[in-house]
Amino acid sequence: MPKYKLFAERKGKLDQARNTRFVKLAREIYMHARRGGPNPEANPALKAAIANARAIHMPNENIERAIRKATGADKDGVDYEEIIYEGYGPGGAAIMVRCLTDNRNRTAADIRAIFNKRGGNLGESGCVSYLFDRKGLLVIPRENGQPDEETVLMQALEAGAEDVIVNDDSFEVLTEPSDFDKVKAALEEAGHRFATAEVRWLPKTTVKVEGENAEKLAQMLDAFDDNDDVQDVYHNFELPE
Repeated sequence: MPKYKLFAERKGKLDQARNTRFVKLAREIYMHARRGGPNPEANPALKAAIANARAIHMPNENIERAIRKATGADKDGVDYEEIIYEGYGPGGAAIMVRCLTDNRNRTAADIRAIFNKRGGNLGESGCVSYLFDRKGLLVIPRENGQPDEETVLMQALEAGAEDVIVNDDSFEVLTEPSDFDKVKAALEEAGHRFATAEVRWLPKTTVKVEGENAEKLAQMLDAFDDNDDVQDVYHNFELPE
């Protein structure tokens, strides 16, 4: 296949993935604006959702449209419910799926089908959540060694962060959920911008999955990503490169 066709296919897939993420973040912004009002300074959940949207360069028009739909003249009246489904994937992998839905029965059936068709099974609430910790996560991008490690460590810990994981291309700042907004505000004031800024479930330990089970898990993640109701997937497995 000619190189230009390969490039076009790859670009098409990336554009589709980005647009899918835009749609899901718009739903998140809509829900938080509907629940807590349109002012992000008075609505921390909305502020965090907007920060995540801007981190992936979601157009301001999309953000403003989602807020208008939730609170303005064109309010459409849809009320989303947040549900976390828990289950197991091939190889005993633990998986948590966070959804925003306006139809609980539809979403439950879809999530169950995704688990079942790829060698997993949907479990009861609490069946795997004990394997995760709920933490605030702030990812600060790093290019050419900047910002420097010592500065970020000092600023994050002084702001009340629990830990900082140093990677070649980023810093992962971890907080207790109750300290997330305080730490985020302090790091923003210090001039940092975030690739990710959210409270999420992080695995206490990870398991390596290979072979056929790894392929099924990769397919399961793709299927969850393609489902409009799925906002986030948390898991404890490591897939081969």
